[in-house]
Amino acid sequence: MTSIPTSGNPSGAKRLVRSDDRWIGGVAGGVANYFGVDPTLVRILFAAALLLPGPQVLLYLILWLVMPNSGA
Repeated sequence: MTSIPTSGNPSGAKRLVRSDDRWIGGVAGGVANYFGVDPTLVRILFAAALLLPGPQVLLYLILWLVMPNSGA
């Protein structure tokens, strides 16, 4: 018996796409969906990471530009 993928991805592989559950761009929701965790947890971790030195905002902006929408 062959299983038919239920997602829009015919190969059945996971894709990193921006989520429709979005606050700012859908990046955190997309990352959460990819790893199978709660989007609120990803948002909290990102907010906590803003307190540390590093390119967090730049990484978020790059992901926002590079990740396709979930409908695409």
